[in-house]
Amino acid sequence: MATLAPYRADHVGSFLRPQYLIEARQSYRDGKISAEALRIEENRAISEIVKFQEDIGLKGITDGEFRRTYFHVDFLEKLDGVETSGGIQVSFRSKDGNIDFSPPVMKVKSRLKHAKPIQLEDFQYLNSVISSTSTAKVCIPSPTMLHFRGGRSAISQEAYPELEPHFYEDVAQCYRTELQTLAEAGCTYLQMDDTNLAYLCDPKMREGVQSRGDNPDELPLKYAQLINSAISEKPKQMRVCIHLCRGNFKSAWAAEGDYEPVAEVLFNELDVDGYFLEYDDERSGGFSPLRHVPKGKQVVLGIVSTKVGALENESDLKRRIEEAASYVPLEQLSLSPQCGFSSTVHGNDIAYENQRQKLDLIVRVARDVWGEN
Repeated sequence: MATLAPYRADHVGSFLRPQYLIEARQSYRDGKISAEALRIEENRAISEIVKFQEDIGLKGITDGEFRRTYFHVDFLEKLDGVETSGGIQVSFRSKDGNIDFSPPVMKVKSRLKHAKPIQLEDFQYLNSVISSTSTAKVCIPSPTMLHFRGGRSAISQEAYPELEPHFYEDVAQCYRTELQTLAEAGCTYLQMDDTNLAYLCDPKMREGVQSRGDNPDELPLKYAQLINSAISEKPKQMRVCIHLCRGNFKSAWAAEGDYEPVAEVLFNELDVDGYFLEYDDERSGGFSPLRHVPKGKQVVLGIVSTKVGALENESDLKRRIEEAASYVPLEQLSLSPQCGFSSTVHGNDIAYENQRQKLDLIVRVARDVWGEN
């Protein structure tokens, strides 16, 4: 039985923000309400989304990422040495054409330092409103996010004349300190959201990495070593998973390609307990890379899409789980959506009720396949 996270029926983390929370955040930006008043509205929304998840039957419960605008920036910019500015245009692809998006650019301007807890207060609130049978799940960006997006040019030459060893060690130390504060507060379920290992599966992305002077064949191992260092001091009771994302903005994506280019390193060199993998459509490739998964690690199949409102067919999901089980034992598999419903505050192009329908389906299928959720 999957008594430890990740659970048979799980989810990636984010949910569509309620309108009153979007309005409250805008009022805060406009200077009309205080940070304290905004937090009251966030707490209200989080209490509601906790009940929403528990009513469905989920065991790993998140705060919906309701305190964030972006899944990664809001966390990383709280590290000393990280600054954000402007935006660099990224072209996301969707079934209806391309969508241009310019998220804030993060740059490392000075030596990195974890000056104060980042998720501690948020975790404590989440943990206070879940039931005794649920587990609070904290989602944070992968430490690789501070390197991949901008590469060497986004990291101060003065602060880090050479990236190795000091840059990578400083990043890892920031994460070790953050995880220590969370562990001491009782956190036992942590998820790292990583777009970069998935982007390294895309031929065009690999070309871009090579053109800036990095080796796309070497980065997976370097990133695995960075993540391993970041979680190296976590207590045994803290379960750590990684979610690989190909981009999730207004139902569009940024990368394509199967996991084969990173699979061997991903599954055998990365010291995590589980993998949330996107498998919702043909851009993700087939299940054959799962042949590299060793015993003792859990793969959460993201075969339910958060990008479209149409509900998947129950029989089709069971068939796909059976197909994946030809590469990795069924008991090492779980089920989830391919990504969050709202990786940024903008949200995917789906209705609020679609979230419930999709998660209800996941719980129902998990119970049928494994006898538990």
